[in-house]
Amino acid sequence: MQFRNREEFWAFYMNQHSKASTRRWHFCGMLAAGFFLLAAILIKWWLGFFVPIFGYGLAWYSHFFIEGNVPASFGHPVWSLLCDFKMFGLMLTGQMDREIKRLGKRPILQVL
Repeated sequence: MQFRNREEFWAFYMNQHSKASTRRWHFCGMLAAGFFLLAAILIKWWLGFFVPIFGYGLAWYSHFFIEGNVPASFGHPVWSLLCDFKMFGLMLTGQMDREIKRLGKRPILQVL
């Protein structure tokens, strides 16, 4: 599936994260990954190995067992990571619900 711009991908990305619990698992994964990245920089370098394990592990868990779809990062890893950061920031600042309403109900697209 091809996307012309980031906003078009963002709409697809949010459809892939339609359940609040999926977004919460992503938030926890990003938070844990950030913690391990900081710990790797400040304490021991080898703690950096936990960054992708927690960052992707918790997010992928939510897709397979909660959302019931394939992670967008399988087909679009860079754009997915950028959207993960955007979603994390919106959740951190309490603006995620407003963004969900802005996007409205859209048909769910599947990655082929």
